[in-house]
Amino acid sequence: MEIIEAKTKSDLHAFIKFPLNLYKNDSLYVPQLTWDMKGHFSRKNPFLKHADVKFFLARKNGNIAGRIASIINPEHIRLHDEKAGFFGFFECINDKEVSGALLNKVRDELKDKDMDIMRGPMNFSTNEECGFLTEGFDSSPMLMMPYNPPYYNDLMDAYGMVKSKDLYAFIYHTKERLPEKVLRVAALAEKKGISVRYIDKKNFMTDMQAFQRLYNSAWEGNWGFVPLPDEELAYNAGKLKPIAVPELTLIAEKDGEQVGFLGLVPDYNFVLKKMNGRLNPVSILKALYYSRKIQDLRLLLLGIKPEYRNRGVDALLLRYGFKGIKDGNYKRVEFSW
Repeated sequence: MEIIEAKTKSDLHAFIKFPLNLYKNDSLYVPQLTWDMKGHFSRKNPFLKHADVKFFLARKNGNIAGRIASIINPEHIRLHDEKAGFFGFFECINDKEVSGALLNKVRDELKDKDMDIMRGPMNFSTNEECGFLTEGFDSSPMLMMPYNPPYYNDLMDAYGMVKSKDLYAFIYHTKERLPEKVLRVAALAEKKGISVRYIDKKNFMTDMQAFQRLYNSAWEGNWGFVPLPDEELAYNAGKLKPIAVPELTLIAEKDGEQVGFLGLVPDYNFVLKKMNGRLNPVSILKALYYSRKIQDLRLLLLGIKPEYRNRGVDALLLRYGFKGIKDGNYKRVEFSW
């Protein structure tokens, strides 16, 4: 068995394609678009311009048996005052020798860069997918949520990894009403001059910059938080704009000042599953057809400016958001990390 760094185009292609082979018999797995992943692992992704990231493949008996990335984010080290590096994009056959070798490789990379802690998975940071699935193996993941076989947790235990943080996801069935207390608090916030508006797709970047300011202040101090810099905002906003629904992407304001945000995103994993990682004329037609049949949403963005917490801003955003949910005939909403 050997561990190699994925530097060449062919190695990175193998890195991207490995999950398709690993999960080929798993009906719940959602393949990501290959072309999108190629961009994500290239210098087009601004995260890779400031972070130290390396990709590795495990080969056993002539076949790719696993993959992993080592990640050092200087912004995390600066903000949290800890020498912590990360592993991410972990995928592996059910083989402790292979998983151990992959984790050893990242451990050694991090040690060489004077890191004291190895934590993961992070793909690439808490601003993206993070964590292993430990419960809920009976359903497909929603957009930007992790998915893995149950044995990954056994592989981590066997290596000696210990849990760092519980990350929860909750499902809300839209046939249920919002609690009366939420509606009362929302009404009080409205009386105190809080208003809510939809994002303006014609001025999408301007509204995304407002979101960035709110996010960086609202989430500061949360576990694993790293701020969203300008370049990463532009990169992610370009991906978000085509799927953002104005009636579900909301900004709360007080006297013209942005004080809170809420973003519900249709679960495009339902569409990606039908495309099977491919982008061609047939898969594009599938995307156009199945995008009209999405019934689930994920609460992707939520934050309140610290000085406006406990003033009902969140309740008012939820009231507007759930009107959009009802109007769109969505069935479920996932509230998740």
